Amino acid sequence: MPTDRYSLFSLLREGLRGNTGWKAAWRKAAPAPAYDYVIVGGGGHGLATAYYLARRYGGLRIAVVEKGWIGGGNVGRNTTIVRSNYLLPGNEPFYECSMKLWEGLEQDINYNAMVSQRGVLNLFHNDAQRNAYIRRGNGMRLHGVDAELLDATAVREKLPFLNFDDARFPIRGGLLQPRGGTVRHDAVAWGYARAADRLGVDIIENCEVTGIRIERGRAVGVETSRGFVGAGKVGLACAGNSSRVAAMAGLRLPIESHVLQAFVSEGLKPFIDCVVTFGAGHFYISQSDKGGLVFGGDIDGYNSYAQRGNLPVIEDVCEGGMALMPRIGRVRLLRHWGGLMDMSMDGSPIIDRTPVDGLYLNAGWCYGGFKATPASGLCFAHLLARDEPHPVATAYRLDRFARGAVIDEKGMGAQPNLH
Repeated sequence: MPTDRYSLFSLLREGLRGNTGWKAAWRKAAPAPAYDYVIVGGGGHGLATAYYLARRYGGLRIAVVEKGWIGGGNVGRNTTIVRSNYLLPGNEPFYECSMKLWEGLEQDINYNAMVSQRGVLNLFHNDAQRNAYIRRGNGMRLHGVDAELLDATAVREKLPFLNFDDARFPIRGGLLQPRGGTVRHDAVAWGYARAADRLGVDIIENCEVTGIRIERGRAVGVETSRGFVGAGKVGLACAGNSSRVAAMAGLRLPIESHVLQAFVSEGLKPFIDCVVTFGAGHFYISQSDKGGLVFGGDIDGYNSYAQRGNLPVIEDVCEGGMALMPRIGRVRLLRHWGGLMDMSMDGSPIIDRTPVDGLYLNAGWCYGGFKATPASGLCFAHLLARDEPHPVATAYRLDRFARGAVIDEKGMGAQPNLH
C-alpha cells in the first residue's frame, strides 16, 4: 500500500532521480471473499464514500467494485462545475457542505485536484428572472452562503464580450457566487482512489456486478464477473446505471437515465475568468486551464444507457452559445462526449436505505452529480456506518415520492412532463 505523501520535497527528489521512484497511485486489488462494505461503482461518489468510510469509521474491510477503469464513467464526463447556489432547504445545506469539502479537498486527500474558485455567474434577462434570483440569493444568505446580485453594468464590466447591444435576450444582470468554480474531474477520481487505497480500501477494476445475492430478505454480497464477493452491507453508487443494478435486487427506482453532452473547444487565450450560465436557454460555459472553452446544455431528452449524444442537442447548445456570445461562432470544436445521467422525478438525489435489508442507494443526481461528490461520499458513508441519514441529507429519502415530500427545485434536473 503506498505510504509516500506528495510534497515539494518528493517532487524535487523525483526530479533529480529522473522520476523513476514514483509508485502507482493505487493497487490493482483482487477481490477478497468478503468485506464489511462493498461499494458498487468506482466513480467519484463511490470512491468518496469508500474514502470517508475508511477515514471516519476506521478498521473496516471496504471494497469498491468498478466494471471498467477508474475515471472512465461520469466522473470524467462532465463540465467540472462546482457550486452551492441552491434555494430550497432540502438542497442548500447539502451543497454548501460539499462546497466546504471542496475547499479543503486537496489538503485532505494530498492530491492536486485543481480546485479553482473563480466564481459562478447566473445571468438573468427579464424582471421575473431577476426576482427569482433575488429570492435564491436571499435563501443562500440565510444559510450562510455567499451571493451577490449584479446589475447589467457590473456584468458588462466583468464580461464585456457578451452580447449586450443587439441581443435577442438582453442581459439585465446576474447572481454571482464567488466561491463557486471548477475542479479537474479526472483528478478528483484519481485523488479519491489514491487516498482510499492508502487507507486500505480495495479498488477492484474491470469487475462488473452481474447480480445481488439476497438471503432471507437481506443482501449478503454481489455476483461479479470475477466471482462472488460477500458483504456485510452493499452500497450502490452506479449513477446512470442505478436502475439496472437495483433491478438485480428486484427494485424499481423513480429515475430515468438520459445522456448529457459536454463540449470543449480548441485552446484560446484566457478571456473567461468565471463560470457563466445563460438564463434565456440552457447553456453554461467556462475556460479550462489549457484554454479550451468547456460548455454544455440540456439532456438529450430520451431514455438511453449510451455514453454518446445526438446532433439536435449539439445544434441547440451551439445556438445558446451564439446567442450569449457571438464570437464563439469562430471557434473550432475540439471534441464532445456524453455522460449518463440518472434523472430523478423531482430533480433531486436519493441517499437512503432500500427496502432490501443491507442494501443502500446513492442515485438520482441529475445535473448535480459532480459538484456533490464530496458531500455525497460523506453522507453515504454516514448512512452506511450508522444506518441513519446525515443531518444535511435528511430530505433525500427514497420514499419522498410516495409521501409527496418532493424537492422540486427549478434548474435541478428532469421534470416528468418534459421528457
